[in-house]
Amino acid sequence: MTKQPPDPPDPQTAIDRALAVIQADRFPYLATVDGDQPRLRPISPLKTEGFTVFFANLRSYHKTAEIAANPKVELCYLDDRHDQVRITGVAEIVTDRAVLEEIWQSSPLLRKYLGTIDNPELILYCIRPTRVRFMQEWALTYVEVPWQQSDEMVD
Repeated sequence: MTKQPPDPPDPQTAIDRALAVIQADRFPYLATVDGDQPRLRPISPLKTEGFTVFFANLRSYHKTAEIAANPKVELCYLDDRHDQVRITGVAEIVTDRAVLEEIWQSSPLLRKYLGTIDNPELILYCIRPTRVRFMQEWALTYVEVPWQQSDEMVD
């Protein structure tokens, strides 16, 4: 017996379900490009505003050079029901001191391992979405999420 794919959610339901998947997944996967080779690794977001995601990195890590060469990235979130959210976007370096301080104060791990917000190894990225898609387990097709609307609603 073959399982029937579920009906696609309406746009508002897709927003709500996608945000729930993001909240449920502590370690989404970040895809970057290294020349002609894709690279994938889990990251630990430090702040999420709607579908805009902030994460820290060390300047000496490979993904720093990969993002500098090609800032187009994709995040993939997966919850325990196997619902997925894929955020396609551009990674930008955050230089706003207020944002850096807010994230620094909210992250005991950053403070523990880097010692000071002015550590030259610290780099903070913001992934600004250009596309957001949601897929319910067994739907077999992604639904476009109207992410601009959801960012306005989250503010």
